[in-house]
Amino acid sequence: MQISARADYAVRAMLELAATDEMVTAQALADAQGLPHKFLEAILGDLRRAGLVRSHRGADGGYRLARPATEIAIGDVIRAVDGPLAGVRGVRPEQAKYEGVAEHLQTVWVATRAAVRGVLDETNLADVVNGELPHLRGLVDAPGAWQPR
Repeated sequence: MQISARADYAVRAMLELAATDEMVTAQALADAQGLPHKFLEAILGDLRRAGLVRSHRGADGGYRLARPATEIAIGDVIRAVDGPLAGVRGVRPEQAKYEGVAEHLQTVWVATRAAVRGVLDETNLADVVNGELPHLRGLVDAPGAWQPR
């Protein structure tokens, strides 16, 4: 799975917002995570349209989470900026059709999406901010998990 820069930046900005109850400017978010400000502004617009952040203009303006951090999954953030979590040639895995020896490949793609959902939809912003990730321990402790292939 490839995590786009857009998704990575969106999650990092959301984690910054999850760590505070204050309004935070886009510039402060960008500075805190070393992100390009203009690119982040566009991402924050997507997050606002998805109902994940609220914005307020003015001297005391900025961004804040639209819901508690415990109610926003990492998967929600990624979908808001990149669309569905898994696709096959631009379609959803259940729509990919194959014939012959590849006829069961659709099952592999659907299972892959389910596994990704199992991590990203079961992990919320508060979990990451607090480092409370026991539901991921078995995955990251598996032999070879940290090894590139």
